[in-house]
Amino acid sequence: MGVPKFYRWISERYPCLSEVVKEHKIPEFDNLYLDMNGIIHQCSHPNDEDVHFRISEEKIFADIFHYLEVLFRIIKPRKVFFMAVDGVAPRAKMNQQRGRRFRSAKEAEEKIKKALDKGEVLPTEARFDSNCITPGTDFMARLQEQLKYFVHNKVSNDKLWQNVKVFLSGHETPGEGEHKIMEFIRSENAKSNHDPNTRHCLYGLDADLIMLGLTSHEHNFSLLREEVRFGGKKSQKRITAPEETTFHLLHLSLMREYIDYEFSELKHHLGSGYDLERIIDDWILMGFLVGNDFIPHLPHLHINHDALPLLYKTYICVLPSLGGYLNENGHLNLRNFEKYLEKLSEFDREHFREVFVDLKWFESKVGNKYLNESAGLAAEEEAASRAGRKTEDSSIHLAALTSSEKVDEQEKGELADEEEEDEMFETEFRQYKRTYYMTKMGVDLVSDEFLAKQAKCYVEGIQWILHYYYHGVQSWSWYYPYHYAPFLSDIRNISELKLTFDLGKPFMPFQQLLAVLPAASKELLPEGYRDLMTSPNSPIIEYYPLDFKTDLNGKQQEWEAVVLIPFIDETCLLAAMEPFTNKLTKEEKARNRHSECAMYSYDPDMIFTYTSSMPQLFPNIVHCHVREVLIPMNAWHVPLDHVSKRVDRSSVYFCGFPTLHHIKHKFYKKKSGVVVFQQSSRGENMILDLLPSQDGET
Repeated sequence: MGVPKFYRWISERYPCLSEVVKEHKIPEFDNLYLDMNGIIHQCSHPNDEDVHFRISEEKIFADIFHYLEVLFRIIKPRKVFFMAVDGVAPRAKMNQQRGRRFRSAKEAEEKIKKALDKGEVLPTEARFDSNCITPGTDFMARLQEQLKYFVHNKVSNDKLWQNVKVFLSGHETPGEGEHKIMEFIRSENAKSNHDPNTRHCLYGLDADLIMLGLTSHEHNFSLLREEVRFGGKKSQKRITAPEETTFHLLHLSLMREYIDYEFSELKHHLGSGYDLERIIDDWILMGFLVGNDFIPHLPHLHINHDALPLLYKTYICVLPSLGGYLNENGHLNLRNFEKYLEKLSEFDREHFREVFVDLKWFESKVGNKYLNESAGLAAEEEAASRAGRKTEDSSIHLAALTSSEKVDEQEKGELADEEEEDEMFETEFRQYKRTYYMTKMGVDLVSDEFLAKQAKCYVEGIQWILHYYYHGVQSWSWYYPYHYAPFLSDIRNISELKLTFDLGKPFMPFQQLLAVLPAASKELLPEGYRDLMTSPNSPIIEYYPLDFKTDLNGKQQEWEAVVLIPFIDETCLLAAMEPFTNKLTKEEKARNRHSECAMYSYDPDMIFTYTSSMPQLFPNIVHCHVREVLIPMNAWHVPLDHVSKRVDRSSVYFCGFPTLHHIKHKFYKKKSGVVVFQQSSRGENMILDLLPSQDGET
């Protein structure tokens, strides 16, 4: 899951969070986990701006192998090496995947057209279609075979690999890569003999890995990723060679302490009731309110407009009165969450008040009273009705008053004018929101029933996400059925909602391909299905528009825009596919299946020849000493009432895992312009001031 701008924001807020990886100066790790899709994308299409770029499949596979070798050599895991490729995703994720792939195909087409219009001559070889990095394609099937070869080769011939268990969860195993990794971590945590001092390193590019790592409540947990450079030219070619790449380690041990500092004010209010582990769980929930891969962002709540400080300030204000927390190990406390949202919803009015003030200025310039004509007419009719009832009585009444009484009446009149402006504000605010729903969601009537449905759907989405992060998939078929989210002030009356999910089952690979790919990528599908995307007679042709609109909806970058394409109807999709399914070839049927994660280990007593499927590039492994064990699907599932073991390890220190516990210091927030990622930060930084120790040194 990507949370736009989140990684940069926390890196600015908490400047000591990450360190540059330097050889021989990193912690010892027991387990290394790789979210593989970032590596696959980096090695196959490093520069999408270059329409002349071409790369062979052999080169892609060789580069991926090299990247894996370098990462393994940097971290040197002692017990577990886990590689996870994205398999079929939950339906909730497919909506985002669908939008991304449609936009990717459209942007590629536009870049090619622009180059041709300039008279550029493009290579005759086909360009690499990054949409092929989707479960079930020929490319992914071949990649899986080469990854298996790679593992057998390294375990047989590299001594560093012979002391660890190697897991390969490929594209045929359902689930997103990072979530398959977390399933493994949760299952290990649930074991009675689990070592709470296990040292974890998770590689990946998505900012939400921070949330995932924190859900484990494991203290010795670090994230490995490439250095991020902001503000450079988009067309600048990214470096793909890992030797030339600067890597960073983000330490969740420090993230936990920064979160403790962020909400330290609560210690005075909660006393012994202050529980950092629960605060961390609520921090994760608040992060989902500003961005996630499964439901749209709330109107006007943007990270670069200080949404996160607002969420934290509101939380500090509300929590002492709740008698509990918001996120109870992945289960929403609806009563507390409703109270939190009620306070947070003041933001809606404050945001609109700025619009309203601008409107009043505009009105003074052009004489137009109202932001919305229908709202204005309604307000004028109401005001006229009130005025008509009062005019005659008021004139008679004023004639009988003394001068002092008339002054009092004048003051009351001025107060009434203020009240009338408040009423006008509320009328405009309601109409402002109605206009949003009518124009964005295409509804004719914004009824109480409609708003209640929106509120339930949004809260249901938040609960689905929490389950996903804490317990794994609780429904493969659930998805958020709108392109837009409701206003905070309309998420009301939720404390008595009953939120239940039907587990269902994951799509088969070809079903997902038809659900997420645009017609421009139809060649990635078995031939029998392609006409479903392009034929005017196809029963599902409406799902594959050749042109579509996007809506920035308050965002700044085009890649953040809402892609306005229709949602897939699962029943219609599967019915349309059915007549062609029996015509699949043997090879296609082999691709269209789910399979288990495999665990590999070195066994000197085993010896056989492993045959390479690309002997011209990768020779047969004549002396292969690898034992393979298949892990049954759902073997790592933990029950909904599972709580990760939470051990107080504040007194334990492992070399290389930084902590502030043993350093005398003070902390405070200040706008200090700390330079992060080659740019001065704009918001507040958490400043740490070292204090003199007893011997006078800092």
